[in-house]
Amino acid sequence: MPAPLRRHLLTDQAADLLQRRLADGEWEVGARLPGETTLAAELGVGRSTVREALRILAGQGLVRTKQGAGVFVERVSPVAAWETVLRGEAIAEVVEVRNAIEVEAARLAAERATAADVTVMRRALDRRAAAFEAGDRDFVDADIDVHRAVVAAAHNAVLTELFETFVPRLTDAMIDMIELLGARRHDPAPDADEHRALVDAIAAGDTESAVRISRAHLDAMLVAVRSPG
Repeated sequence: MPAPLRRHLLTDQAADLLQRRLADGEWEVGARLPGETTLAAELGVGRSTVREALRILAGQGLVRTKQGAGVFVERVSPVAAWETVLRGEAIAEVVEVRNAIEVEAARLAAERATAADVTVMRRALDRRAAAFEAGDRDFVDADIDVHRAVVAAAHNAVLTELFETFVPRLTDAMIDMIELLGARRHDPAPDADEHRALVDAIAAGDTESAVRISRAHLDAMLVAVRSPG
């Protein structure tokens, strides 16, 4: 058993030690890792540090979290650089579709949103903020609810149908993006200001700002997934 880490060491060092244990064959591909409490005790760190370390490993393609089941070994050595590029491009394709749907939705919502629509959007923002302690899937679900409320405020039935059909693919891609980029490592509720600014622009009927904020948010996401790390 590796020597426990002292508590002041960084999450990256916990991730490095777990990676070495994987490389040494302690767990086979497909095996379920011990729970956070067990790993925290073994490493001598807190559960939050273990959680962040596992996110680093997930970004390297070493492990994958299965909702309600635990964390499972995907491979015992990091994903090759070209595989990371392919993974980023798959996410980028989803983001490109988001651009096509959500930027137009933001424009229409700024023109058409009612007071009731704005209330729904603000409640969705609150749920997103409250989900900062949740797992990645629950956080992504809360994030998508904000965008769902924006799309609904556009009052275009076809746009709403397109978005809802797209949601399962979007959910998987956003979870994969969080793992690939470690997007919640330092900020468990990333881009909160951008989301609130978008809703504020829609509430104010500011079409130009709503479009600009939506496009900038998604363009930044494209840049990030195409140049991870």
